[in-house]
Amino acid sequence: MMFWSLGLGTVVAIALIAVVSVLTGGKATPNNASTSALVGTHVQSFSLGGLNGGTESAPWTSGRASVLIFFASWCGPCKSEMPKVAAYLRAHDPSPVEVLGIDANDQRAAAQAMVRKDGVNFPVAFDANGVVTSGVFSFLTVPETVFINAKGVVTQVYFGAIPAKQLAQGIKSLRSA
Repeated sequence: MMFWSLGLGTVVAIALIAVVSVLTGGKATPNNASTSALVGTHVQSFSLGGLNGGTESAPWTSGRASVLIFFASWCGPCKSEMPKVAAYLRAHDPSPVEVLGIDANDQRAAAQAMVRKDGVNFPVAFDANGVVTSGVFSFLTVPETVFINAKGVVTQVYFGAIPAKQLAQGIKSLRSA
């Protein structure tokens, strides 16, 4: 009787694995890479004031693929992510892909201090009220990273602090698209 129960349990487990595999398309999601509803959608253009003045606009409106890095000075994971991202981008030119930081729901002085301390050398837009962060992209938290092709279509969303390896892969995918 015990062997019969074990056999039935094994059959049920295999059936569940098969069902989950079919429902997920048989694909694993690496780390925090997403199958977000944003992937495959065209993102509306936007313009925000730059963190240090001027205006920052959606790069794809000028036909440039882009990486948007959403962060804030008050965000713990962002504090560990941003120095690593900034160091990676100083050492590896992402051209022709444009990187744009979007500081969300933050105090300007705190954001400026963080960007300066972390050696960020890419443009940063200031989204003080989350108009783009929570409005256009529907993000409730940061950090998030969005990869957008030159036509304005989201190709990938990475939830949480992005490791340099994932950033490099996303940039490489945009370059070859």
